[in-house]
Amino acid sequence: MSPIQSHTGDDGSTSLLGEGRLPKYHPRVEALGVLDEASAALGLARALCKNPLTRSLLEGVQRDLYAIMAEVAATPENVGQFQILDRQRLQWLESQVEAIAAMAPAPAEFILPGDSLPGAALALARTIVRRAERRAAGLLETGEIENKILLQYLNRLSSLCFALELFENAQAGKPPTLAKEK
Repeated sequence: MSPIQSHTGDDGSTSLLGEGRLPKYHPRVEALGVLDEASAALGLARALCKNPLTRSLLEGVQRDLYAIMAEVAATPENVGQFQILDRQRLQWLESQVEAIAAMAPAPAEFILPGDSLPGAALALARTIVRRAERRAAGLLETGEIENKILLQYLNRLSSLCFALELFENAQAGKPPTLAKEK
């Protein structure tokens, strides 16, 4: 493992996986930061969730985010060795969303986050994943990354977070609080 303090970023730049450095304000570095935030938020949710299925799913998607971060951080010359996420993994995620949604169907209206601590953590993680998705969309648009599956995966991951929020709330015996008062 590398040392905790490298001091190599003291000049305001960070290294890529391969030759080269980018300024820390570069859109690619910003996307990496948001992906890291998303993983941390999912980790918080995993620590708070009671259901072993939820914890297992969250650990799996955190590992996928690690792979996404590696691909985003790779230089064009070596990105191929870091492209791990594929259509099969995307389909796996879609099947998980459907399975969880079947156990805790979404209400027909918007809900307010916060019905349970695990559910609230998942709602926060969902919003950070959505921000990561927006950053990835920008990188695709500018040609910084080329793998569209990354964007699709992040989109499905936000859906998984929502489904798991409903599932964890239901497991805690907490019905969803509708955003609109009746």
